[in-house]
Amino acid sequence: MPENELLDEVSAVAVDSHDDVFVLTRAGRKWPDSDILDESLIPAPTIFLFDGRTGNVRAKWGEKVFALPHSIAVDPSDNVWVADVALHQVFKFSHDGKLLLTIGERAKSGTDPNHFNRPSDVAVARDGSVYVSDGYGNNRVLKFAADGKFLREWGTKGTGAGEFDLPHAIALDAVGHVYVADRKNRRIEVFDANGKYLTQWTGPPFVSPQDVKIGSDGTAYVIESGNAAPPDESGVLVMQSGVVVERVGRYGNYDGQFLDPHWVAVAKNGALYVADFEGRRVQKFVRGFKNSQR
Repeated sequence: MPENELLDEVSAVAVDSHDDVFVLTRAGRKWPDSDILDESLIPAPTIFLFDGRTGNVRAKWGEKVFALPHSIAVDPSDNVWVADVALHQVFKFSHDGKLLLTIGERAKSGTDPNHFNRPSDVAVARDGSVYVSDGYGNNRVLKFAADGKFLREWGTKGTGAGEFDLPHAIALDAVGHVYVADRKNRRIEVFDANGKYLTQWTGPPFVSPQDVKIGSDGTAYVIESGNAAPPDESGVLVMQSGVVVERVGRYGNYDGQFLDPHWVAVAKNGALYVADFEGRRVQKFVRGFKNSQR
């Protein structure tokens, strides 16, 4: 994406059915060292829509809506979903930014089905079911109907199968399996649509998995955020059946490198978009061709 359009940390990225790209920023809002989050609404636009072919900005919106937006997703109907950790809420918007649904009570955390505690991500199934990783506070996954009605939840803090220690991102595959990036446990856990534990991917090369997405062919893409000190873990792990088959990128600030990769999106045509938080940009990668930055 054009660097002059993204002058703030880039939190997340998502792709719609036309392969256009939504980019989520925080417009200067920081996660403070005190961990006391500012609940006031950010006055500037936080969501940018880019043309996936040219990289040009098509729209900007999201001002005076969020306090600390963390993730963005596009559902099968091209609605846009955002999880806000400071407001403890999940929002559904139309493609052009009209608010359609809010789940959770503003700035009120909790452990019951009507409240979140710093939700980290959201994913929407083809039938409209909504999955939320309630990650930073509650270490659980919640499932809602398309209208926001609570259906079920699973998970608690721990290291065992089906438990979490910061479920940071959530994704679905074509058959409805649920993939959770369990960041502090350094693994990806896999469940069926109702929360039944199926399997997990653990061990090297996972160090701090930030995000997971599943392509239309079942290939998984996992964001690893590392640093300059050896070994270099930063990049996208391309995985099939839980096995790494390729790695995209490394630590650095040149083309094809990342300072702090945080989120990934997979377009229908197979292109990858990686949100580099500290690098303040999104890079596009095309498998089988020379990688290109937009």
